[in-house]
Amino acid sequence: MVRTLYVGNLPWSTKAEDLQEVFSQYGEVISSRVITDRETGRSRGFGFVEVADQDAEQIIAALNGTEMGGRVLTVNEAKAREDRPS
Repeated sequence: MVRTLYVGNLPWSTKAEDLQEVFSQYGEVISSRVITDRETGRSRGFGFVEVADQDAEQIIAALNGTEMGGRVLTVNEAKAREDRPS
């Protein structure tokens, strides 16, 4: 099983590879992505990391509230995306 973790308050310069490197120290990382603005291509300051189910709680405990690039990270289980009105 795979669980998706939300990672908020990322430094603007963070790349998916950076997330992969940091999170893999605490468990198996399946994928990572930083969300970017469609028009400018700049980071929106958050991303998602897919991790092995058995590692999720350990990773959240280890990284939530830690500092990365001078910013305090928010790490928790991602919530299902709500449909936005068109």
